[in-house]
Amino acid sequence: MEATGTDEVEKIKSKFMSAWHNMKYSWVLKTKTYFSRNSPVFLLGKCYHFKSDESGELSTDGSSFEQISTEISGNVEEFRKDFISRIWLTYREEFPQIKGSALTTDCGWGCTLRTGQMLLAQGLMLHFLGRAWIWPDALDIESSDSESWTTHTVKKLTASFEASLTAEREPKILSNHHKGTLKRNCGDNEMRNEVYHRKIISWFGDSPLAAFGLHQLIEYGKKSGKTAGDWYGPAVVAHILRKAVEEARDPELQGVTVYVAQDCTVYSSDVIDRQCSFMDSEKADTKAVIILVPVRLGGERTNMDYLEFVKGILSLEYCVGIIGGKPKQSYYFAGFQDDSLIYMDPHYCQSFVDVSIKDFPLESFHCPSPKKMSFKKMDPSCTIGFYCRNVQDFEKASEEITKMLKSSSKEKYPLFTFVKGHSRDYDFASSPLHEESDLFSEDEKKRLKRFSTEEFVLL
Repeated sequence: MEATGTDEVEKIKSKFMSAWHNMKYSWVLKTKTYFSRNSPVFLLGKCYHFKSDESGELSTDGSSFEQISTEISGNVEEFRKDFISRIWLTYREEFPQIKGSALTTDCGWGCTLRTGQMLLAQGLMLHFLGRAWIWPDALDIESSDSESWTTHTVKKLTASFEASLTAEREPKILSNHHKGTLKRNCGDNEMRNEVYHRKIISWFGDSPLAAFGLHQLIEYGKKSGKTAGDWYGPAVVAHILRKAVEEARDPELQGVTVYVAQDCTVYSSDVIDRQCSFMDSEKADTKAVIILVPVRLGGERTNMDYLEFVKGILSLEYCVGIIGGKPKQSYYFAGFQDDSLIYMDPHYCQSFVDVSIKDFPLESFHCPSPKKMSFKKMDPSCTIGFYCRNVQDFEKASEEITKMLKSSSKEKYPLFTFVKGHSRDYDFASSPLHEESDLFSEDEKKRLKRFSTEEFVLL
């Protein structure tokens, strides 16, 4: 009886916390982000120019288009479509209960897992759709104004609070925007792209069966001493993502692998071994690889000397973004203008979406407007991601990134390095590609424990 009473108390406590977090993280107005007309804007390797004869700023929500030339407004629109097409993964509420806890929301603690999901999603988009892909409905979700967002939020808060207290599921408040994708006369290629678009999002659904959903990531995190409700650092999330991709059983995902740098070092032979690790000997192609590099850009604060390097990374076609943020608040960095980083913010609580149903609504998985933050506010702890489609791509990327590392390093020691050979050649324990019973080797567990306290060796 005592145990049952304790469980009930925990459930009530969880529901009150859920209601509080929903209030805290749902009160988000649609704020405008202003961009300079005279500086290029970079977004995951693509460059956009908003240059005009007049100096000043313009908003990406379309409010300043009247005074801009057709060419420039077209470029702004292309940027908006590109940004909105990226997959946005945020706090969710009222999803299936996380195993071993009473939690049905990740509000307040899951932001780094969400930014890690966004980085992985971008890698998968490059793999299946290509960098040029744009969601055809991208601009359709941009129609809501501040008033409608506020009204929606008030309704959502009331419904959420009542549902949390009465233990009922929150009634869904849907926007007037169409559900699912509009039926249009489209070719086979567009239909194929839409299938993959939905499939990629479904892999990140908030259910226990989703390959890269929160439930699965938390299970892998338990191997490094993390539980649901804990705060996860960028380095730990990198290792969790690697395990999630390794353990994924969907045949579509067998052509992708993830490599995590060891102590700020990428061992080229280890990466190529992963790319050539197809069990089916009939397969001639190598795997695509997503390389994750946990780094620290300074001591207690970010060192401004790393600004040019971070900008250089985000301007590369191989880049899939950065898991970073401000202290104890994770953001997904995807671009920059001048000395400001462009990011997607996971700190917005949205309703659970069942991605297993046909034509589930897509709009809540795409961010309607970008945000900007000064580089000097960035937390020094972050994880940088790259995507390489094959071995040739990896070799080319490693050469380009190495040149950038050398040119941006004022000291003799770059932020991270690419070296030839295997990690075992340098007296490091090399984890096998296919482990048996335990998900993490003893060496990995030690490394993860160190990463969980964010202790890095500063060169």
